[in-house]
Amino acid sequence: MPGFHHGSVEIAYLDEGPGDRHADPIVLAHGFASNKEVNWVHPGWVMTLKHAGRRVIASDNRGHGRSSKLYEPALYHSTVMAEDVRALLDHLGIARADVMGYSMGARIAAFLAVKHPERVRSAVLGGLGIKLVEGVGLPESIAEALEARSIDDVSDPNGRMFRSFAETTRSDLRALAACIRGSRQTLTRGQVAAIAAPVLVAVGTRDRVAGSADALAALIPGAKALDIPDRDHMLAVGDKVFKAGVLEFLDRRA
Repeated sequence: MPGFHHGSVEIAYLDEGPGDRHADPIVLAHGFASNKEVNWVHPGWVMTLKHAGRRVIASDNRGHGRSSKLYEPALYHSTVMAEDVRALLDHLGIARADVMGYSMGARIAAFLAVKHPERVRSAVLGGLGIKLVEGVGLPESIAEALEARSIDDVSDPNGRMFRSFAETTRSDLRALAACIRGSRQTLTRGQVAAIAAPVLVAVGTRDRVAGSADALAALIPGAKALDIPDRDHMLAVGDKVFKAGVLEFLDRRA
């Protein structure tokens, strides 16, 4: 598995697609407590995008998967994590790419689009709606659930869900606790209104974490909202409606 260093932080990634290196690149940023395999490979995203003729690049966010584990919350600021994606593009010699993120990964993609608009050809924000600007989605209490001695000591439903998920993905619970505490930044309405790249906001209709897709799309000039029917925050990731909507969006974006 390839990797590179952004400063002292090692970032693991995959880079797959047609042999033609001129194929349109898309960079994928996964959600909290997940990794590139769980979020993008196993649900079929990498294969779907490759079959559509795209070069697919997906990294493990810092603190996740095979990337460096860090234990200071400040090292997980959304701006810092967006810079990891920018550094990955630099490492691969890619000037501009489509960027798709899910949940925390969507927040990273949005911060990248604001900070480095010249690098983002389009952005797909999955699993994150108006909570990008109004609140942050996942509660900080999840950190306490991750730090509990056992999942049996966790009574909060959200905490239990993410503790169980983190254990399933064999994550470093201490690193994830630092991440949830350090990556809870929002963007202002003015900042999202200044995003010039085409944007698709995709949220499950049963998602109680992301906030409204329509409300966020209304703030971004030209953005489109996609409802993923009957899916919650966890189950929307690999949904066929989501995949079809993203492929259509990528085909039509400028």
